[in-house]
Amino acid sequence: MKRVKRLFAAALALVLLAGCGAQRTEPLPYPEPAASEPGKTVAYVPLDDRPDNVERVVYLAESVGYALAMPDRDLYRTALDGQPLNENGTQHGDMGRLYNWVLEQEEAGCDRYILSLDQLLSGGLVASRSASGYDVELSGGGTAQVYSLLEELMTALSADKNNRVWLLDSVMRLANVTVGYEGARLEHYNWLRAFGAQPRETLAEEHLTIKNVLETYWRGPNGEDPYDGAARQMDAVSADDYYQPSRFIGQFIESRERKLRLSDEVQRILAQPGYENFRLLIGIDDSSLEDCIQKNEIAFLRRGLRTEEGEGGKQIDWLLSGVDDLAFKAVARLYLDETGWTGGRACVQYFGGTEDRPACEYDFQPLTEIMAEHLDFFDLRESDGADLQILVLTQPQDPGQMDAYRKQLIGALRDCRKARRPTILIDASNGAFGTAVYEALTKETELGYLIAYSGMLDMAIVTGTALSHGAARYAVLRSGDSTDAMDRAWARTLADSILKDFCYKGVVRNDLLAYIRNGLGGDPNNFWSPALDREDLLARLEEGMKKETAKVLRNLEQSSFLSSTSPDAAIEERHWGGVALENYRFPWDRAFEIGMDIRLGAFID
Repeated sequence: MKRVKRLFAAALALVLLAGCGAQRTEPLPYPEPAASEPGKTVAYVPLDDRPDNVERVVYLAESVGYALAMPDRDLYRTALDGQPLNENGTQHGDMGRLYNWVLEQEEAGCDRYILSLDQLLSGGLVASRSASGYDVELSGGGTAQVYSLLEELMTALSADKNNRVWLLDSVMRLANVTVGYEGARLEHYNWLRAFGAQPRETLAEEHLTIKNVLETYWRGPNGEDPYDGAARQMDAVSADDYYQPSRFIGQFIESRERKLRLSDEVQRILAQPGYENFRLLIGIDDSSLEDCIQKNEIAFLRRGLRTEEGEGGKQIDWLLSGVDDLAFKAVARLYLDETGWTGGRACVQYFGGTEDRPACEYDFQPLTEIMAEHLDFFDLRESDGADLQILVLTQPQDPGQMDAYRKQLIGALRDCRKARRPTILIDASNGAFGTAVYEALTKETELGYLIAYSGMLDMAIVTGTALSHGAARYAVLRSGDSTDAMDRAWARTLADSILKDFCYKGVVRNDLLAYIRNGLGGDPNNFWSPALDREDLLARLEEGMKKETAKVLRNLEQSSFLSSTSPDAAIEERHWGGVALENYRFPWDRAFEIGMDIRLGAFID
């Protein structure tokens, strides 16, 4: 009977992909009513209000049975230059009110937390790059030292031993400015990144102290001044009232020192008894393979990571490549730990031939090393005979063989579908294949059968994003405990990633960039400076996405997906229902990313 069921499901999938299958179910309004059993609550303070830190984290959490409690958006929002300010009168989040919000969750009995330290201590990722002082405005008036608030908060959360707390931190990227924030332009970013990328003296283990690390900011391998090494880049920066090298470098050093000291303080507190229920996850923002300004910072923070006692003790805290995927990793690992995950095996295949080098110039490790560290984080061991399949497209070693690499990937995906194997797809090619690979995947594969996909994001977070979603979904499938609500949340995570990569980032965004720059003479990094007709841009977004998403939506609607691979039962599949998109938006009023609502029809068993 099981064999008949499997053969029928496989045949049905082929029929559906051909367009002759079950009738499309009408997408339901979004948001959908809360499930009768809403799941376990996680108090979540996001890094900022971009989609990767908000709705995509919500989808992932709901896909493993959690419900996220989040503060009002105004408390963690980032505003670019010229955009409406937050209630606190600034462009960044409200640290004082966020501190109170977390304590309110604790008083209400919450026992799961995922907290961005960049938001709580600086007002968001962007603000953390330029913050200089240590005083925080309190909601009731007055100020407090950020160090005091940090220790008070951690002490309060440590008092309840049932709490499980994930703290998310970051190593500052090479350039501390953000285009469109506090007057910074692209040329300012490029020059400061060149300064940060200059080689520094490498400190030996015993010399890794705060004092010594700070001194290397101004010292190259042979004692040379890194400012001189970056000076040639200065000609690209126009002289104006805003740009003053001394001001930029002074802020650069001050903000880096503040960031490193706060990270050190977090590790100091965690090293004390009573914080066994805390986990620290540090992400490395865009970096460089060279001995840049981050190298000693990374080594210093790595020394402070906790491991369990005894030889070969298990890692407690982690430092991994990527920042915008930190919440994904924390949600997935929280779920794995709570459900008694004992690890699994995964078969990894690369296509393109360049996995032994960084995926792009912003990575500081070869792709294989980043993969290995993330697999370790999720307790996944590489094995050729594993049930879980991870397929990775890299930049082409031989550009003349791109078609062959693409065909090999397509063939592997088809083999996985035929074998009904859970499959994660990672596009780490950094756009080298253009849209051809997306067109081939849409035409020749069953996209909805993937358990996770990531690509065309900043390369530093592609691996963590795909493996977070994939490991979480794989664990759910293995447990056999998935509910319809969890399946629907998972479907949104997959659809969101595929549609934004294939359609927006691959095509529509490029059209918008050209229109804004050439047609309007505006800045695609900020629609408010100079002011652009945002309704016109939104209309163009909707028109472009309607055209470009049609084939991908049809593929998803004709796909089946794995709903259980529990060893104690037959492999089970369900069929996607209808998929519709609406409420498009530019969360930061810039072209870099978009948000949208995903409506799903009823799944077909």
